[in-house]
Parts: sequence; structure tokens; C-alpha cells
Amino acid sequence: MQKKMSLLFKALFKGIMGLLVMMLLLFLPAGTLQYRGAWLLLVILFVPMMAMGIVMYLKSPELLQRRLQSKEDRTTQQGVIKYSALLFVAGFVVAGLDYRLGWTAVPQWIVGVCALLFLVGYGLYAEVMRENVWLSRTVHVESKQQVISTGLYGIVRHPMYTATLLMFLSMPLVLGSYCAAIIFLFYIPIIVRRIFDEESLLRNELQGYVAYCNKVRWRLIPFVW
Repeated sequence: MQKKMSLLFKALFKGIMGLLVMMLLLFLPAGTLQYRGAWLLLVILFVPMMAMGIVMYLKSPELLQRRLQSKEDRTTQQGVIKYSALLFVAGFVVAGLDYRLGWTAVPQWIVGVCALLFLVGYGLYAEVMRENVWLSRTVHVESKQQVISTGLYGIVRHPMYTATLLMFLSMPLVLGSYCAAIIFLFYIPIIVRRIFDEESLLRNELQGYVAYCNKVRWRLIPFVW
């Protein structure tokens, strides 16, 4: 019971801190709390996140624990985390400044479509977590870990990254900023680098992964790559 309570407090702390950091990065550069795009993003990001956290806590606390782990041992993955953090900071700050200074204007119908795409990506993300009990934020192989080859994993090898790609590329347009959208495009080479390094580890340490790669050709986007 004490362990579950510790997990609950850890999840709540990380969630609240993430919310506060995002609010600072968006509203301070915008110079106002009337930034509707920022409020929209916060709602469609943190409400589903809270719902998934509750489900994991009740039904699969081990998965929640894995999702809260953030310490990477591999040098390449440490670089991926660092550059991803810089990307998000730069993207959110630029979006806030764009709102304040009026550099670009994204039509509301595009904002709406991108909000829907973001939620679709979130749905895919939730499905990946349902399918793969070994899913972790860090790149490593656990004892007794098995290759998952059904569901979304039967279509692409890294459906979680497919989901995050859809979410992160739609995110700046939800914020109403073409300038921020240009910055978020750099997420593509970052995630490609992560995938190459992750597959190198899995090929060497996860039994059956090489055969799985031969079976499922596409890494991220079907018929593209």
C-alpha cells in the first residue's frame, strides 16, 4: 500500500510540475492569460493524461512506474532527451511570442483540425500502452520481456513514436503559430535518431526482435519509413 501511495504522489508531482512549466513557457512570453490556443492545448494534453494515469494506477501500476522512469543510461538517448527538451522550450516560447507580437495567424479551422489530430494521436498512444506492458520512457530490455507483434505493432515497429509524431507536429498549430511549427519539425530527426539507437539495442538484446523486423518492415509510417 505504501508503495502504491508513493507511486501516486510521484505521478501527481510530475503531472503538476509539467503543467506549471508549460503554463510558464506559454503565458509568460504571450504576456497574457487570454491566450486561447494555450488553454486549448493544456486541456487536450493534460485531461487525457490524467485519465490515462488514473487507469494505469488502478489497473497496471507497473506500467505507470515504467512511464515515470526518466533516467537514461545510453549516451545517445541522453542526447535525445536534451535536444527534445530544448525543442519544446524553444517551441513554446516562440508560440507565446508569436501570439503577443502577431507574427503569424493560423486560421481557426486549422487549429480545430490539428486539435482533433492531436487527440487521435493521443488515442493511438493509449492503445500502444494497452498493447505493450513493457512500454517504458527509457530505452532498455527487461528480464522476461517479449516482442509485441500484434495490433499496431503489426503495422509499424514503433507505434508510440508514430503517435507522438502526430501529436507534436500538430501541437504548434493548436497554439496558432506557424513559427513554432517550423521549430517542431526538428522533432523528426530527433525521433529518427532515437529509433536507430533503440533498434540497435533491441536487435542485440531482445530475443526475436530481428525476426520481428524482418516481418514488420516499416518503422514509423507505413509505406514511407
